[in-house]
Amino acid sequence: MNWSFFFKSIWLIGGRYFMMAGLAFLLFYIVWRNRFFYQKIQTRFPKNQDYLREIFYSFLTICIFSFVSVVLFVHPQVAPHTTRYLQISDYGWTYYFMVYPLMFIMHDTYFYFSHRLMHHKLLFKWFHLVHHKSTNPSPWAAYAFHPLEAVVEVGIVIIFLFTIPIHKSHLLIFFLMMIIYNVYGHLGYELYPKGFSKSTVGRWINTSVNHNQHHQYFTGNYGLYFLFWDRIFGTVREDYDAKYEEVKMRQNTITARV
Repeated sequence: MNWSFFFKSIWLIGGRYFMMAGLAFLLFYIVWRNRFFYQKIQTRFPKNQDYLREIFYSFLTICIFSFVSVVLFVHPQVAPHTTRYLQISDYGWTYYFMVYPLMFIMHDTYFYFSHRLMHHKLLFKWFHLVHHKSTNPSPWAAYAFHPLEAVVEVGIVIIFLFTIPIHKSHLLIFFLMMIIYNVYGHLGYELYPKGFSKSTVGRWINTSVNHNQHHQYFTGNYGLYFLFWDRIFGTVREDYDAKYEEVKMRQNTITARV
């Protein structure tokens, strides 16, 4: 076990999580707690024990992600067989930038089908129940997975590293953008504008309202970044657009209760 790399990975992965989730929590749950409360998707705040549970399981997830990083990047019997490359010139700048949209499509596809699988009655309580204890999620829920689900979630890194050439910076930038969108999905507030969910582009993009409904009702809205698979398989909740508009139509007359 390369403990130096393990703790370096915890610092990197955990740093991204605590920076993004912490900033979102600071702004929307403390500084702007009352100012923008009328735009909160569920007009109540989670309890303190919910935040603590989310942070605890998120830390376990960070440790599991870091352990897998050790295996993939420094283990002498694994690392040499991955598709990771070090010089951008090996594949060129065109390939370098074209890989990013491919990575998001691959991740969204992997997430949708693994997510639906974890909702199967035989698997749900073992894999996904911990995450769904956040029925009114906060930014801290972004990584709040049961250890078994954390193993499933990190599987996308294994897929990347054994299917397509991946530069060392691809994963750094990709997972920074991933945690930003993941925190937004669990933010509890909708940041996209009114009418977005029905727009030409917006109807294919996952929103915080969309994912918040999934946490609240446990069914439908299984996507991560996009709604392609949800729309293809008819798993977008029928009340999604109505809920989105209801949130965006609210006036600044609702105040938070302490």
